[in-house]
Amino acid sequence: MKFFIDTANLKEINEARTLGLLDGVTTNPSLISKEPVFNQKEIYQHYISICEYLKNNENLSAEVISTNYTNMIQEGEELSSLHSKIIVKIPMTENGIKAIKYLSEKKIKTNCTLVFSVGQALIAAKVGANYVSPFLGRLDDISHNGLNLIKDIKNIYENYHFETKILAASIRHPLHIIECSKIGIHAVTSPLNVIYSLLNHPLTENGLEKFMKDFQKKIK
Repeated sequence: MKFFIDTANLKEINEARTLGLLDGVTTNPSLISKEPVFNQKEIYQHYISICEYLKNNENLSAEVISTNYTNMIQEGEELSSLHSKIIVKIPMTENGIKAIKYLSEKKIKTNCTLVFSVGQALIAAKVGANYVSPFLGRLDDISHNGLNLIKDIKNIYENYHFETKILAASIRHPLHIIECSKIGIHAVTSPLNVIYSLLNHPLTENGLEKFMKDFQKKIK
């Protein structure tokens, strides 16, 4: 399973690269708004800077901010032209689905985001989305089981041999990542701190502390 970092922050992306856990990056308008960019030109340059951190088999999902069809496809074409690593991220709306179909026919890669149901995931795959991003955490927030959604999407995609990859989003805690890996999806995208939490276990910390104490006793 691939680990994507859900951020627009270059420092965090570089940190993930140093850790050895960077397979790609996803961002959205909320995340890009936290960075020191103030107009579209600066936002586009920031996306290019992120792409320069990525290796050949990695990509960046960069989201359109338009909501009507015409502007979506125009913005999608602009984003795609910035760098070969950019995947155009488009929300699950009627106009979004039309835009994904148009861009797919133009061989422009897309990521359908804000997916919360099996029907939405089915439609996204049907019109040619390269990635679909179901939001686990936000479903859990309203007492729906996001992991069951992931299982159902994977089952349907396998039934019909869709090539659309599942990129689970809205990851809130390490168990989301573990359970997604059990299901066997393509990737998760999460904040870096959630990935770091996979490293931690109290028995590891206690065991290391004991090893060091025993060693210090021996060399005194």
